[in-house]
Amino acid sequence: MKGYFVTLIIASALGFSVVIIRQKSLAQNTSSQPRDKTAGTIAKAVEEKTSNPTAPDSGAASQESSLIFVAEIPQGYRDWRLISVAHEEGNLHSFAAVLGNDVAIQAYREKKLPFPNGAIIAALHYRHVSSEENNKAFGRDQSFVPGDPSNTQFMIKDSKKYASTGGWGFGHFQNGKPLTDKAKIKGCFDCHSQIESRDLIFTRYAP
Repeated sequence: MKGYFVTLIIASALGFSVVIIRQKSLAQNTSSQPRDKTAGTIAKAVEEKTSNPTAPDSGAASQESSLIFVAEIPQGYRDWRLISVAHEEGNLHSFAAVLGNDVAIQAYREKKLPFPNGAIIAALHYRHVSSEENNKAFGRDQSFVPGDPSNTQFMIKDSKKYASTGGWGFGHFQNGKPLTDKAKIKGCFDCHSQIESRDLIFTRYAP
C-alpha cells in the first residue's frame, strides 16, 4: 500500500513538471516571434492627426518654401534697350518703360520661345501726371508725363533656379528695396502663368 502512494506521488510530480515546462516553452515562443509594427504605426499616425487636425499639409508647405524670388537689382539695367512702353489706368494709373538686356532683346528680335536662360526684362513704372508746361504750349490739356517712380520690376530667366515659378524669377522693388512678402510676389507668377504660350511674358516687342 505504501508503495502505491509513493508511485502516485511521483507520477503527480512528473505531470505537474510537464505542465510547467510546456507553459514556459509557449511563453518563450510567443516572445521570440517578430512583432507586427503596422498597427502601432497606424495608431500613432491617427493619434497625431487627431491631436493636431489643423496641421498644414507638408506638400504645400514644401512647395511654398521652394519659391525663390529676385532680391537684388541687376546691375546696369538702366542702360538696357527698349522693348516697349505701357500705360495702365484704374488703380495703377501709371506709365511703364519695359527694357531688356542683350539676351532678351535678341530673343525678341529672333522670336525665340521659350526665352533662353540669362534673359532679363525690367519694367520701370512711374506715376501718370499732367504736364502743365506742355499743355500751355499746346493750348489745351492733353499732355501727360511720368511722375515719381512707383516701382521697378524684374523677370530673370533661369529654368533651374526658378523652376517653381515657370523658369522665371520675379522681383519687385520700391525705392531700391525688394518686396519681401512672398504671397504678394507670388501674385506676379499667378498672373503671368495665364500666358504660358508666350513663356509668361505679356510685353510684345515694339519695332
